[in-house]
Amino acid sequence: MVLPTLTDEKRKEALEKAAIVRRERAQLKKDLKEGKVKLSEVLEKGKTCDIAGKLKVTALLTSMPGVGQAKANAIMTEIGISETRRVAGLGPHQQAKLIDIFG
Repeated sequence: MVLPTLTDEKRKEALEKAAIVRRERAQLKKDLKEGKVKLSEVLEKGKTCDIAGKLKVTALLTSMPGVGQAKANAIMTEIGISETRRVAGLGPHQQAKLIDIFG
């Protein structure tokens, strides 16, 4: 597959857009860690919003207070979530189990 060649202007626009998305995703994780947003809200938002929907579940869980990489991996294994899964790709049963664990 050949990638399209971008003009300098198009490349600059794409880089700016990517930077905005990264900032918004970082803010979402920060709000989750500080308790300003609930996990259930992020899961619901992930159905319609690309910012939350394209967030990896591993990153989501490690953003929870008191959850590190090992605990996140254990939870994901217990529920049956792949380590590459994104929030938008979670099934209803997986979402329900995460909400049961984290409220």
